[in-house]
Amino acid sequence: MVEYTNIKCKTVDSEFCDFETCRIKSVNRTYKYFSVKVRLFKVPITKAKVNIALYKRLNGLKPFLYNVTIDGCKFLQSTTSYPVAKYFYDFSKDFSNINHTCPYNHDLIVDKVPASDMNHRLTRVLPFPEGSYVFQSHWYVYNIKRAEVGLYLTLS
Repeated sequence: MVEYTNIKCKTVDSEFCDFETCRIKSVNRTYKYFSVKVRLFKVPITKAKVNIALYKRLNGLKPFLYNVTIDGCKFLQSTTSYPVAKYFYDFSKDFSNINHTCPYNHDLIVDKVPASDMNHRLTRVLPFPEGSYVFQSHWYVYNIKRAEVGLYLTLS
């Protein structure tokens, strides 16, 4: 069972973007979701990279399985060419407007990703061992780091 424990969003370049929303909401004891909305101040975006890393808490955060950097615009042209990136992208694609190729000339939204959906992907699609994890992402636009997002969760 997946439980969201925290989400941290950090703007590295406040002249480029800002997080309007970055939260976990608990509707009731069994339904939690997270939402992120990023306002972009310099559009259109035609060149973007994302570094995605997975960490497991074992006497501190330790790298676990993946740490990949992908060209976001190229990836969205053909999502099957990067299987690891596609696995992570599938977590939020149905809840996001980050679902088309570059250019991006609008705010980026990932809205109401339920823990139940994350649970399915972490226990059925690619089973993970129980423990505490961090999905960390670093977002680069025009080769300059613009933002960081860390999603903390526990799998029991």
